Amino acid sequence: MAGWAPFYGPAHQIMQLQKLVNMFGGDLARRYGQKVHKLSLHGGFSCPNRDGTIGRGGCTFCHVASFADESSQHHSIARQLASQAERVNRASRYLAYFQAYTSTWAEVQVLRSMYQQAIELTSVVGLCVGTRPDCVPDSVLDLLNGYREAGYEVWLELGLQSAHDKTLRRINRGHDFACYQQTARRARERGLKVCSHLIVGLPGETAQHNLNTLDRVVETGVDGIKLHPLHIVQGSIMAKAWQAGRIGAIELDEYAMTAGEMIRHTPLEIVYHRVSASARRPTLLAPLWCENRWTGMVEISRYLTLHGGQGSAL
Repeated sequence: MAGWAPFYGPAHQIMQLQKLVNMFGGDLARRYGQKVHKLSLHGGFSCPNRDGTIGRGGCTFCHVASFADESSQHHSIARQLASQAERVNRASRYLAYFQAYTSTWAEVQVLRSMYQQAIELTSVVGLCVGTRPDCVPDSVLDLLNGYREAGYEVWLELGLQSAHDKTLRRINRGHDFACYQQTARRARERGLKVCSHLIVGLPGETAQHNLNTLDRVVETGVDGIKLHPLHIVQGSIMAKAWQAGRIGAIELDEYAMTAGEMIRHTPLEIVYHRVSASARRPTLLAPLWCENRWTGMVEISRYLTLHGGQGSAL
């Protein structure tokens, strides 16, 4: 990063990040006494913003095949878990992460069958369910709460991206911030943990927009946060605007500063599930620094080392 002395190497910076931020991996290790790894699953779900229920084409940044293994949807949940566990081979306890598309977008009995297949494996200690705020009826929350009451770790991961309705309309999100607030509050009233997904670098937004989003999410009530730099990927509507020069991609130093300030303004009890993300070429068009998932983490660590860790700006 321009003007920053590389006084520590990447490995040191990643270790330092664990001390500066309340990271999910460390939180799980403390509570379970061992490493717990998330295994990503594909339940074959659709999305109401793609199948015509509320819209078609999806969010302008989205091309789900860029972020999920589409081939896995043809395998059973048990087979996917076994394959993933063999591949990572870094833990003996796992969270089953229903990641692709909208993992609550089905009849409750279908969801129950899939979730049940996941927790039947003795090595699985809980569920992480990625979804949209407008696709979580009370029946689904009650289903998830049943697993929580049975002693499983349960996280409802809500794709919000921004708390600004103007931005949500611009990216064709299909819901407003009030919808997110209602769902988050209903989930937390049942004791379910809520993780909010936020994107840094959306068109028309500044660092102040991101800080405002964080403030509104924290005020609503949240247990975890995932930060994601905006990826311009092939197959997305946004890719066309980028290729035409109508929008740009976020630079590494800008992302590190914005994410760093968001972390510094976050209460210590909130867990960061992720502070950066990556994608691969040729799917990834921009920014190319996102090819390596460690790059963003290293720069955020350097920023926080200089300016203070999580909660230091409160």
